[in-house]
Amino acid sequence: MSVMEHEKLLFQGADWDFGLIQRIHDAIEKIGVGEMGLDVYPNQIEVITAEQMLDAYASIGMPLFYKHWSFGKRFALHEASYRQGFMGLAYEIVINSNPCISYIMEENTATMQTLVIAHAAFGHNHFFKNNYLFQEWTDADGILDYLEFAKGYITRCEERYGHAAVERVLDAAHALMSHGVHRYPRKKRPDLRSEERREKERHLHQEQTFNDLWRTVPTKGAAAKPQLSDERRRALLELPQENLLYFLEKSAPRLQPWQREILRIVRQIAQYFYPQRQTKVMNEGCATYCHYHIMTRLHETGQISDGSFLEFLQSHTNVTRQPEFDDPHYGGINPYALGFDMMQDIERICTKPTAEDREWFPEIAGTGDAMAVLRDVWANYRDESFISQYLSPHLMRQWRMFHLVDDPDRPDLRIEAIHDERGYRRLRRSLSRHYDVGWSDPDIQVIDVDLAGDRRLILHHHVLNRTLLHKDDAQRVLQMVANLWGYAVVLKEVEPATGAIFQEHVAHPHETLF
Repeated sequence: MSVMEHEKLLFQGADWDFGLIQRIHDAIEKIGVGEMGLDVYPNQIEVITAEQMLDAYASIGMPLFYKHWSFGKRFALHEASYRQGFMGLAYEIVINSNPCISYIMEENTATMQTLVIAHAAFGHNHFFKNNYLFQEWTDADGILDYLEFAKGYITRCEERYGHAAVERVLDAAHALMSHGVHRYPRKKRPDLRSEERREKERHLHQEQTFNDLWRTVPTKGAAAKPQLSDERRRALLELPQENLLYFLEKSAPRLQPWQREILRIVRQIAQYFYPQRQTKVMNEGCATYCHYHIMTRLHETGQISDGSFLEFLQSHTNVTRQPEFDDPHYGGINPYALGFDMMQDIERICTKPTAEDREWFPEIAGTGDAMAVLRDVWANYRDESFISQYLSPHLMRQWRMFHLVDDPDRPDLRIEAIHDERGYRRLRRSLSRHYDVGWSDPDIQVIDVDLAGDRRLILHHHVLNRTLLHKDDAQRVLQMVANLWGYAVVLKEVEPATGAIFQEHVAHPHETLF
């Protein structure tokens, strides 16, 4: 290596210091922002230890998080697995916030620090800032302030009402977390910075929303009161309602204001993570494509050595490995592998299209500007629509994809799609549906409340493909709903087309909880 080449290198060997981290960041920024056109939040890079990374694992990667026993349980489990060599740790964790916070491990080599900064601080960062789901559902400017408020609020509740009382509410809220999101855009974008002020306003006007509803309910020995019409009752309760935490927060008659606020906190955090569930393939594909392009360019420009590039390639290959279906390590489709391969395939279609590509993708085939197409894709799609639109026959053949149907009413497996034009389209539809939360999540809604009778809450599970809830799990979660509601709760599993009821679950509240 010549003296000039030696001077161009960002680093030699594995050692690094904070000055080098800054130089690495600046070099990556020139490529990511200057050449690739990435649009990112300002970066805040934090160096943490392995124990701090385990702690971040336990609290689902969020800083300033409130305390709960389940986080300690996860910490103990991950720590034991890590110490015994059964699992490794992620090289980084990135927070969707402004500034974008990237946690990197102090044990990483200089090459790995370069890789994770390219991956997280630029790849994930760009996706968080530009994808439409994150723009609609998350408030990157306010999330850190909100987490600080939430942690302080729950700590004050523990001091005032006791750890056990707060823990019971959190247990119930966490059990319903996956059913505590709005799946369709609301009237206004979340503004988490104002939540602390709004909590004080809610406290001053506590129970205003449901007083109008519950004042009409007759009580023992009381004179008859005017009854609400069905339409008025359902309008006041905003029924049907798919967001169970929202409904309970607003309408559960026995909850105290502080308990409602805790439900709201858990609901806001569940909503914050909702886009990430729908963009796993795209988010990781974007970050992996960015780090691969950036590391390649750093090597081409002589800023990292051949040895560092080989170290990077080994890590990159491990991350994007897709085990075969009969491999002992097979765990489904690797989102890093599928996302990265689809991004590279789009680049190929833009720059070196075949006749087949021109037929399937006439809008992008041969345009030559792959980054413009990728930036548009990263901004305007989620996993389901991305796969449905951009999974190519070329990639399906490369992955050797086919569609098997396992019908429980038949003794054999049926091959539903093969490698012909009709088969490719069926494969795309089938795989995209696999990433549709509407198909994977149970559709459970609050349908009505029996105000004139025993105040029983009625839920419906709209059954898809005759897939019923696991009986024991459904009963345990329904018990949490009953505890929060304060009266009996009925969950009916219903065939949407006919209204036929497959099975029914009932839970009664434990009076000692609230």
